[in-house]
Amino acid sequence: MESLYLLIPLSVVLVFVIGVVFWWSVRSGQFDDLEGPGYRVVVDDDAPPVVKPAAKDGEDAAPR
Repeated sequence: MESLYLLIPLSVVLVFVIGVVFWWSVRSGQFDDLEGPGYRVVVDDDAPPVVKPAAKDGEDAAPR
């Protein structure tokens, strides 16, 4: 019976902490895109990424 005096407040605190962590994750956008990462895994990226040359001093990076 004495263990209930410890376990009940401990469980209430644990539920509160879990609620705060869940609220934070929803507010910070953790669940915004649930399908995108799964599709990015299977996308076929055979072409290497295009790397633009760095602009030299005094030159524009835009083509003329």
